[in-house]
Amino acid sequence: MFERILTISGKPGLYRLLSQGRNMFIVESVDASKKRMPVYNSDKVVMLDDIAIYTDTEEIPLREVFAKIYEKENGVLSMDVKASTPEEFVAYFESVMPDYDRERVYLTHIKKIYTWYNILVENGVVDFVQEEAVEES
Repeated sequence: MFERILTISGKPGLYRLLSQGRNMFIVESVDASKKRMPVYNSDKVVMLDDIAIYTDTEEIPLREVFAKIYEKENGVLSMDVKASTPEEFVAYFESVMPDYDRERVYLTHIKKIYTWYNILVENGVVDFVQEEAVEES
């Protein structure tokens, strides 16, 4: 399920890929609105499964970062994304990913990670934990 979740440049939130045509995708909002819309080839679309976070030694898939946050929080992130200071964002991210590359991972990336994580968990998409366990076995 996680591999069918995507982000669209210029559009807030996350979307679930429903179907694919020749020149477009049909997506549905992951949030409670479940709004469906077409996305064309001219839009920049990135699957969450293709995103990774730089560390000092390697790139960690976003799924694993979400799994670490889920393990630490046991569900919804306790930090308020809109009211937190930049220092709080960075301090929390350092507690989850202590070896992240501070030169290539910016505050905007960290905010997106928290926002996306909350969207997924609030809407019951926590497959990143289950899929990781399946891959290991």
